[in-house]
Amino acid sequence: MSNESGHKVAIKLMDKEYVVGCPDGAEAELFASADLLDKKMREIRDSGKVLGLERVAVMAALNLSHELLKSKEEQREHIETRIQRLGAKIDSSLEKLAKTQPEDLSSSS
Repeated sequence: MSNESGHKVAIKLMDKEYVVGCPDGAEAELFASADLLDKKMREIRDSGKVLGLERVAVMAALNLSHELLKSKEEQREHIETRIQRLGAKIDSSLEKLAKTQPEDLSSSS
């Protein structure tokens, strides 16, 4: 999240402080991201299956990446379903319109 026009911001992950670059006006997003990452890291550490800060951080990053990709796929599927429904509505409306219109409007011109 570094940017030339930004500044340095201190965040805490598992009680360790990190100073990172932050674009102006993006502090709230950075802190929310850090809070989410800290929560995920603590969950992994507390499970007792992963030891070491670096390994906990990598596992948290992998879990968050997986959740993001899964969410994007679900959104894509939802959008496709909505498009199919809209297409069906358009087809239905066109069929109804064709039944109420004369068969050949081009012959009247």
